Amino acid sequence: MKTIFTTSALVAGVFTASLAQTTDTTTASAQAQTDVSRSAVSATAAVPNSGLTVSGYIEAYYSHDFTAPKTAQERPGFLYNHKRNREVNINLAFIKGAYVSERVRANLAIQVGTYAQYNYAAEQDLVKNIFEANAGVKLSEKKDLWLDAGIFSSHIGFESAISKDCWTLTRSILAENSPYYLSGAKLTYNTANGKWTLLGSVLNGWQRIAKLPGYSGPSVSTQVQYRPSSKVTLNWSTFIGSDRPDSLKQGRFFNNVYAIINPSGKVGVILGVDIGSDRKPIGSGDRRVGSGSYMWYSPVVIARLATSDKSYLAGRIEYYNDKNGVIVATGTPNGFQTWGYSLNYDYAILPNALFRVEGKVYTSKDAIFETTSGPGRTNTSLTTSLAVSF
Repeated sequence: MKTIFTTSALVAGVFTASLAQTTDTTTASAQAQTDVSRSAVSATAAVPNSGLTVSGYIEAYYSHDFTAPKTAQERPGFLYNHKRNREVNINLAFIKGAYVSERVRANLAIQVGTYAQYNYAAEQDLVKNIFEANAGVKLSEKKDLWLDAGIFSSHIGFESAISKDCWTLTRSILAENSPYYLSGAKLTYNTANGKWTLLGSVLNGWQRIAKLPGYSGPSVSTQVQYRPSSKVTLNWSTFIGSDRPDSLKQGRFFNNVYAIINPSGKVGVILGVDIGSDRKPIGSGDRRVGSGSYMWYSPVVIARLATSDKSYLAGRIEYYNDKNGVIVATGTPNGFQTWGYSLNYDYAILPNALFRVEGKVYTSKDAIFETTSGPGRTNTSLTTSLAVSF
């Protein structure tokens, strides 16, 4: 249960609403809501005068890689969640304080776990444990227009770092290799009818708190989200900038498009695709190594079936093509061209305790996976997790 501190006369109503929200978002049924996307809309933005809310989350997991040698301690290099192999560990745990009033909001969340260990490896030590830290002000008395600045969850993609809010236990390859968090400033506008969200941001870089050395930046990103009804969410997000030093002159243009269909029904489907390009770099003699750009793309389909009011089955088919090694470098002739297949089962033991199990298989065009007999083209694993929120 969330703890609430407020001097408002609305304390009783806010307490009830907050408790209901926490209970809803921690059951298996809550995963059906469209906030499975990394939406730019704050969960507290629509609750005026609600004061300070404290919440928390912790997800323990065990991943077993059947392909890698028994002594291998990590899962394949293109994965950043549920990374440790054959050991019980914490993927993500955080404690969060959120303040919201009619015109001001702020969030601070401190994290630990292997999610932070691997995703924040390039960051400065003092910020590696910051899951979220941002402040915002509402710019209009009548319009839902907010300016926020700091470190915040990425609006790119339909999956977040919080596993319980996603349809599958582990993340898609496209989610693992696009930003989970961003830092900078953003403007967010939500229409009065709740159907449109428009976002524009100026960022320090591609999932970076500190700018990449040698990159002057900044980068920019946008989001257009349309919800014609509670059964459909359509989203287009972009990133324009670079994740290379200025000397290489490699501009990046990235698109993420997805549709979430019937999320609260017995059967739901997510269709998504990432398409990105980096311009070919400057080489010797101050000349480009070639014309055009290096491209990568990744389509994914996730289908989910409610087997009861406490349980779900979900299946995923995905493909990631990065033959030039822009995002995932393999050093092999065909680069990273990999299919993924997974099936998971979720059961809400209690309203705020979710147990999950998932089997997953990867197959790649080249032998990129570590096996007991040398590099192999396939990888098989089983992951279980227990997530508790409060």
